[in-house]
Amino acid sequence: MSAQKSVLIPAQRDSHRSAPPSPGPRLRARAAASTVWYLRLLAVLNIAAVLSLPFREEVHEHNGGEFFTPYLATAGLVSAALALFLAVVMRRRKRAAWVFNLLLAGPLFALYVLALTQDRFQDHLFNWLSAALTGLFVAALLIGRREFNAIGDRSNPRLALAVGAVGLLVSGILSTWLVDATNKARGGASLGEKIIYVLLRGISVGPLADRVPDVHAPRLVDIAINTMAAATFLLVLYACFRSPRGRALLTEDDEKRLRELLDRHGERDSLGYFALRRDKAAIFSPTGKAAVTYRVVGGVSLASGDPIGDLEAWPGAIDAWLAEARRHAWTPAVMGASEEAGTVYARHGLDALELGDEAIVDVADFSLDGRAMRVVRQAHNRVRRAGYTVRIRRHEDVPDDEMALLVDRADHWRDGATERGFSMALGRLGDPADGRCVMLECRDADGEPRALLSFVPWGEHGLSLDLMRRDRSCENGLMEFMVVELLLRAEEIGVRRVSLNFAMFRSVFERGARLGAGPVLRLWRSVLTFFSRWWQIESLYRANAKYRPLWEPRFLLFAKSGDLPRIGIASARAEGFLTPPALPAFTRRRESRPTADTKVGSAV
Repeated sequence: MSAQKSVLIPAQRDSHRSAPPSPGPRLRARAAASTVWYLRLLAVLNIAAVLSLPFREEVHEHNGGEFFTPYLATAGLVSAALALFLAVVMRRRKRAAWVFNLLLAGPLFALYVLALTQDRFQDHLFNWLSAALTGLFVAALLIGRREFNAIGDRSNPRLALAVGAVGLLVSGILSTWLVDATNKARGGASLGEKIIYVLLRGISVGPLADRVPDVHAPRLVDIAINTMAAATFLLVLYACFRSPRGRALLTEDDEKRLRELLDRHGERDSLGYFALRRDKAAIFSPTGKAAVTYRVVGGVSLASGDPIGDLEAWPGAIDAWLAEARRHAWTPAVMGASEEAGTVYARHGLDALELGDEAIVDVADFSLDGRAMRVVRQAHNRVRRAGYTVRIRRHEDVPDDEMALLVDRADHWRDGATERGFSMALGRLGDPADGRCVMLECRDADGEPRALLSFVPWGEHGLSLDLMRRDRSCENGLMEFMVVELLLRAEEIGVRRVSLNFAMFRSVFERGARLGAGPVLRLWRSVLTFFSRWWQIESLYRANAKYRPLWEPRFLLFAKSGDLPRIGIASARAEGFLTPPALPAFTRRRESRPTADTKVGSAV
């Protein structure tokens, strides 16, 4: 053994001598961050040059004759937009952005070095400073190259070409029309001269376009042309560097594995069954004992609820999910995580923000007796006297023709054309794979269906509300009647606990109404009450509170506070409150599995 060591060690030393040492992780991270800050600084300087005429003229002077400026310092709105956009995508560590910067800055730095070998450029200190700053930027790119490993979408080149062609055509036509309508030059300019002027003005608002003598447009027109060119260029860059959209559907194998995990660990989370939504993707831990389900919306990897499976395997699934988010430059976020899951996510670098509380009713403790339940008791008795009845069955026990009728009525009773929900809705009704779900069917005295509730399994002895629909012309209090009937008869189907609606910012409404509440809390409650006129924030809280439930907090988890607006928009899109315009057909991903119905609302 010692002889072998004496032979191997010198060989290993030689290989280490021949291989260039790689920079450490901390140095790579700092180098990558420095490129972002350089681009941010250049964006600010370019914008300042566009707004300040003396500064702009100074930059233009240094860019002409025997002077040159650092990388991207051109005093143009296009350069400002480019620097700002590159700073954003470089912050997300996109490989394409790294390549783009290196291809631009690398040859420019080589050109500066070549220019400094000539005497007429060596006497100007600013040239040396410009070359040094550009060289430092290139060096930081090379040192931090391993930090930029996020990939883009395969359809990006085609989309960029389409966006560029349409943008150039539209902005070119508008710009040429503006020049034609506002030209102050006495001599008439030809169409070709106007187009040349527009092209030169699109590059810079400086003296570059003054070479067209027969065109003299107002300053505001010059800025408008440059702004349209910058916007077009920015859209093309966005199309080039757009993050992948991720897998849109849950595969059959993923769904099978998730169901097996739910069979063993489904009691842990009331939202666990909603992981089976087929517009989500699943990523499993290395052991396969846990999984995180998510959907990519607007560059945000949006997970919901707790990880599925064994608690000890959660860190492995979370690590895999976060690694995939970093690889694709997605912003990680979790909606509706429990306090237990939030603690585990926090160990992986995510911060938490309390969203609200989930209402959970323990069937054994529920009763209609007492003064606190008087309103619910009266509503229940009034609807019952009107002749309404409730039938409770598992989905698998509902005949196909009756299920088809209920699905049709649920679509007819839906409030609006858009299905809503993501984190606390299954998104389908009547699917044969969901036979263990529970259907509550309410009929009037004539036997006509008037409302329905659908619950998904929560382990073996629990239910979680999925869908709540009713005929708007029926008796008031019908939903309360159905919920009470379920709670009173839950033991007939072996149910011990029921999860009802989620009450967003529930603690604000509760604490804000107490004696001694502070001014900030009262103001926050007033704001939420105002917005409740449109979004039913307070009404959902009060609709849940009447059943005297246990309140379980739910959290929003995120990596950086600056990502919250983006996460909020992505959440609104996933829940169906915002609908973006459709992309061109050639950018859409072909789906191998039929899509399920998007969300069925879980709100009253």
